[in-house]
Amino acid sequence: MHDGVRLLADLYTPVGVSRPPTILIRSPYGRAGMIGWMYGKFFARQGFQVVVQSCRGGFGSGGLLDPLGDEHEDGLATVAWMRAQPWYGGSFAMHGPSYLGFTQWAIAAETPDLRAMATQVTASCFRDAAYVGGSFALESSLIWTTLTAGMEGRIGGASALLAPRRTRRAVLSGRPLDQLDLVSAGRPLRFFQDLLAHHGEPASPYWLKRDFSGSVERVAAEVTMTGGWYDVFLPWQLKDYAAMRAAGRQPYLTIGPWYHADVRHGRIANADALAWFRAHLLGDPSGLRPEPVRLFVTGANEWRDFPDWPVPGTRTRRWHLQPGFNLGPENAGASSPDGYRYDPRHPTPVLGGPVLIGNSEPRDNRRLEARRDVLVYTSPTLTEDADVIGPVSAELYVRTSREHTDLVVRVCDVHPDGVSMNVCEGLRRLTPADVADADGVRRVLVDLWPIGHRFKRGHQIRVHVASGAYPRIPRNPGTGQALGPDGPMVASDQEVFHDPSRPSAVLLPQL
Repeated sequence: MHDGVRLLADLYTPVGVSRPPTILIRSPYGRAGMIGWMYGKFFARQGFQVVVQSCRGGFGSGGLLDPLGDEHEDGLATVAWMRAQPWYGGSFAMHGPSYLGFTQWAIAAETPDLRAMATQVTASCFRDAAYVGGSFALESSLIWTTLTAGMEGRIGGASALLAPRRTRRAVLSGRPLDQLDLVSAGRPLRFFQDLLAHHGEPASPYWLKRDFSGSVERVAAEVTMTGGWYDVFLPWQLKDYAAMRAAGRQPYLTIGPWYHADVRHGRIANADALAWFRAHLLGDPSGLRPEPVRLFVTGANEWRDFPDWPVPGTRTRRWHLQPGFNLGPENAGASSPDGYRYDPRHPTPVLGGPVLIGNSEPRDNRRLEARRDVLVYTSPTLTEDADVIGPVSAELYVRTSREHTDLVVRVCDVHPDGVSMNVCEGLRRLTPADVADADGVRRVLVDLWPIGHRFKRGHQIRVHVASGAYPRIPRNPGTGQALGPDGPMVASDQEVFHDPSRPSAVLLPQL
């Protein structure tokens, strides 16, 4: 590397092929085992040579792991080394999910011989996923730091199984936020502490060094993306897609009914990458599908192909919160607001929803809906199928007794038997910067996870409004105190308006 540190890599070569195109995979999770089998052996058997490298600070590579921070310089140094090898044929591709996908974006705009990228459940910047909606992705952040801290230990192979349990034990321990790594891993974890320290600093040098979203439009490589409706990085993966489209490029996009650590997307992602690399490194486009966008529509349980994302032909339909906890396309007449109290000492929990490791598939939310700190609005029974495919948002008019509070909005599919399955959600952390009108009412826009779902005839659409999703995000103390040490916790009284001048609604893209 540029500073003399040496990183280890394994080279897989196909038998009887001279200087074939190379696939570079840079991983913080080691080179052997499943990674060596899924990536190294699989692609070498298909006629490619594969370099699988351990990132700095792990699995024999020198230096110390500074998560996300060294992948730009280390990646460029690796490519420079690769170009000097006698087996390098002059072009290469990159492949891999999550962190392995981030290492691709870290160098993609500066490597002209990078011809193709296959990225899965990842994004060019992880900052907004760490501070989703301005809050903090507590559970996912602590899971990842606990996982990486234990990977090279005596039972490192079980780290992926143990990290979620240790994290849940830690967040429920009652310890201050800045001590949770001591409970989950037995020692301070640098990256977890860095995430706490740089919360609310999107333009800080720390994050600018780790943000490659501004260079996506300059990437010349051909890109295919695989994502999941329940993945923690999906909104930002789709921003990368949009940036490439705005630059006149046409990436391919596949979104399935998967969560981040779902093993089911691995096989499909490898097959997609193989067809992509054959097309753009070997000149064989026969494996590419005609339409660039393929989506699995949940509810309908079918794959559908489209020319673009957002899907052409959709129209945004407002589903208004109405008096009597109803939900419908009509704006409400004159009405009083609905209210609830959020108490951070007894935070509103979460059932399901995107988390880094663990099953994030939809769950029955009826137990959550029975709580007094969750407002629940339900539509009439649908008389025909409603296909909702695209970005989802909410426009809420709220008055809160504390300037610092959170808003959580969730969309559920209510089945004829009453089961209420979460489909997508989002949140916003409110601060004094969210200015109120003369009556103390603030207009708040909340981005929810994108959706590809059919609400079937006979079902109902349901919307939750709450102020907590614990422990996926930490409790909001209501004081504006920085993340970290414990401090006072103050309850907040929330009011949600739904009258002609303050028409709170969820905006659904319908075909």
